[in-house]
Amino acid sequence: MPVPAEPVKLTLSGEGIEDMTMALKPGEYAVGRNRACYIRFPEEYRLISPRHALIRVGEEGAAEVEDLDSEGGTMVNGRIIRRQRLEDQDLISLGDVMIRVHLPQAEPQAEAPQLRVASHLSEERARDLAERLDRVQEGTAQVMAEVQKRIYGQDRIVRAVWATLLARGHCLMVGVPGLAKTYLVNTLAEGLGIRSNRIQFTPDLMPTDILGSNVLQVSDDGRKHMEFVQGPIFTQLLLADEINRTPPKTQAALLEAMQERQVTVANRSFNLPAPFCVIATQNPIEQEGTYPLPEAQQDRFMLCLHLGYPERSKEVEILLRTTEGTIPEVETVLDGAQILNFQKTVDDIAVSEEAAVLAVDLVRKTRPGEPGAEARFATMIDWGAGPRAGQSLLRMAKALAAMEGRPAISRLDVLEMALPVMRHRISCNYRARTEGYSEDRIIRDLVAPFEEGLA
Repeated sequence: MPVPAEPVKLTLSGEGIEDMTMALKPGEYAVGRNRACYIRFPEEYRLISPRHALIRVGEEGAAEVEDLDSEGGTMVNGRIIRRQRLEDQDLISLGDVMIRVHLPQAEPQAEAPQLRVASHLSEERARDLAERLDRVQEGTAQVMAEVQKRIYGQDRIVRAVWATLLARGHCLMVGVPGLAKTYLVNTLAEGLGIRSNRIQFTPDLMPTDILGSNVLQVSDDGRKHMEFVQGPIFTQLLLADEINRTPPKTQAALLEAMQERQVTVANRSFNLPAPFCVIATQNPIEQEGTYPLPEAQQDRFMLCLHLGYPERSKEVEILLRTTEGTIPEVETVLDGAQILNFQKTVDDIAVSEEAAVLAVDLVRKTRPGEPGAEARFATMIDWGAGPRAGQSLLRMAKALAAMEGRPAISRLDVLEMALPVMRHRISCNYRARTEGYSEDRIIRDLVAPFEEGLA
């Protein structure tokens, strides 16, 4: 294989490197952060894998690129690929770096293909995606800034709830009373400019109190007829407050709405407005007057977030700000139409086969008695996570990538979402409790080896 006389190093700054051109003779050229790669990127570019891709240049000026099971995948002209022949002016995307390909136009013996790192996509489809990702990133910053006017010390929770909405999911927040769970949701609804309703779940709440019911009405001409009166679920952002203080029969009224975005009453189906998202708060199950959520109900929630007590310094800040007698004004920075467009952008985020394999492996490790399960937890878990957990992992990873303006997900996105996505989808038994294990601890132990591989 021809070896260039002098090694070429690329130093990146900002969004990319412009006007850096190198001539590649026929041969194979590894691209990544590894010292052995011919086209090498600095270590701080974590979205590029140590050995990310391989570029092959043929004797007659032909070229192709192959993904080397990278963390974030390799894209050509905005489409994720495994291996693809390159054409003149094609654009290879590695994380947030773009490589423009210039194939020779003259005789086969002419100058070898040139590579130039650019900061922006120029193909129509790729440029459109980049522009939409910029809008999602900007909208995310605006939403976070508005919510932070009232909610202090919960940036991680706010970010996760916003990502859930972008991923078309639903979120369950668990914590003792007084941690501003309800206040957070109300503040988010104000900043997003969408309709919101709140349902206080109590032991005597009935399904019709949520969905609505047919009511006998009398028209102007004296005729009687049944008319459907919509319940509070007909909104865009529904706060189900203290959802586990009502019996499972009433909790189940949300199942169809969360899965199908519609409700059925008296054999008639009614579509719910879009976007539609349920954010439920739940008190710890050990508290008085609570009912455990049915497994099918829990599985409909894409995320389960645990809210703990704030740090001492944050709690001092909360007391000082909330006792001033004034409530900060929250501006409306988005609307329903913009959120729907953001959701479509999230759909277009690329997922590599390697990231999908990671999600599958994580989920399968929680299933006792199944191939791929973690043997040391086989006697501690009653049941593991199902395929919906893997789907949720990738959808949430796509939302995180979009929020940061990235066209493809990385392994880090999947690993970050593993705990909130899976903690409510597995069940520990008494043996795990006696040995000091909880669902959270088991998942952290399962994720740890994958995180060490990235170190």
